[in-house]
Amino acid sequence: MKQTQHTRTENQAPMEIELKLALPGTDASSLEQQLTKLALLAGQRATHEQLNNTYYDTPDDDLNRRRMALRIRRVGGPAKAVWLQTLKIGGAAHSALSQRGEWESAVEGNALSLDMLRDTPWVEHDPDNTFFQTLTPRFTTDFKRTRWSVQHPDGSTVEVALDLGQITVGPHHVPICELELELKAGEASALFRVATEIAQTMAVLPLGSSKAQRGFALASQTPEQALRSQAASLGREMAVPDAATLVLREMFCHFTTNLHAMVLSDDPEVVHQARVAWRRFKTGLKLFKNTALVQAAPTWQALQPLLMALGRLRDLEVANLETLPMLAHAYVGGSRKRAQHWRTLQLALTDAAARQLHLVRGALNDPTVGQTLIAMTQWLESSPSATACAAAPLPQRKTTSLRKWGNQRMERWNENLTTALRKSGKPASRHRARILAKRLRYGTDALRSLLPKRRAQQWLRQASQLQSTLGAERDRLHALTIARELKAHDSLLKFLRASARTVGQAF
Repeated sequence: MKQTQHTRTENQAPMEIELKLALPGTDASSLEQQLTKLALLAGQRATHEQLNNTYYDTPDDDLNRRRMALRIRRVGGPAKAVWLQTLKIGGAAHSALSQRGEWESAVEGNALSLDMLRDTPWVEHDPDNTFFQTLTPRFTTDFKRTRWSVQHPDGSTVEVALDLGQITVGPHHVPICELELELKAGEASALFRVATEIAQTMAVLPLGSSKAQRGFALASQTPEQALRSQAASLGREMAVPDAATLVLREMFCHFTTNLHAMVLSDDPEVVHQARVAWRRFKTGLKLFKNTALVQAAPTWQALQPLLMALGRLRDLEVANLETLPMLAHAYVGGSRKRAQHWRTLQLALTDAAARQLHLVRGALNDPTVGQTLIAMTQWLESSPSATACAAAPLPQRKTTSLRKWGNQRMERWNENLTTALRKSGKPASRHRARILAKRLRYGTDALRSLLPKRRAQQWLRQASQLQSTLGAERDRLHALTIARELKAHDSLLKFLRASARTVGQAF
């Protein structure tokens, strides 16, 4: 059996601890050369392997749903192949830092061995071999792996693995271009030391999805799809600091996963979800502002150019795909001249959005972005609560009940929104009310499992309606501003000004 954690005892499962990093917008052909120039790898001898992997699951993806992965790996070419069967179980659901049980054994050839699974947790999930009998190949991953070993004076050892290749399902494939930093000895902080040094000169993104997860996404025809929020599961008697770790980690992963998808996807929903994720994350920080975790949060000032570029891109896409199409018929009204004015603006908007997406991807290639995201990942993974979350169900602490605290917090936020709505006579006041509506919506959704069902539904419904209604005015004002910047025809600008005034007068 493979053992990847040096602190294993006789009663512990073999544990794989690794930090995954995507390499956005990088020329794959020069990556190895770039890495060998890093000080931490200078003089290190690299090893190269060709790895071909076949992943198995039942027709209903029972293993994937249980956070299990089973594969057969061929190391080397067909003539001198070594075959390995690997079972992986568990790991944090919302983090680039993965801590999973891993059992690996040599097998005779490219066929699954039930005998090799008998001394693993497999028997707990499949005692009568029902799953095993229905396993079929789901996808393959084929990549070249280049490895280096980094040893620190404190005795920690980290394997740096550059993986370049592809995931394949039938005629479909997606690229693999990533770094896996695996802990061989020492503490997990060693992974972040190596990642931080790499990020000084190379663009990286924390990668919360494994090759197996991306393979199943491709198999279900949802590769690089926008990730929507997946509220963390909270126990009603959980301590507030523990809940803060779980909630903020999910929100942050929501953000970084959509940033990674944006590298390859042109889907406007990916941009939308990245923006939503960041707003959810900022809401989470306000929600848990009094915890030691939030008070120790690192600065994200270096993300501001990226966040501003994302905001601009989202404004362009909303104007082009949502706001203006609803007004087209009212403006054109059968006029050929007005139809031409409209088409000219549409073309300019489409071109501006494409250029802005290019700028966003350029911002992702700024090494300071990766440095900041790594620092934030380490912050979320280094708290005592994070360690407990990864290892076992959280113990109850003698503190204020999370359920009681959550109810009080959302009651206060609802009161703040109600007060703001009484003063919403001016655009600035309505903008403030819209922000509070979003805050109430995201906060309620994060704590939904703790709140009285009817009250949570009421708050979510009210906040969503207000966010939509108040957002209509903002969206039309933004569309007017963008149309003016793109030098739309005067008659079209006049129409958009009147439309924005009409929406504003409705409040």
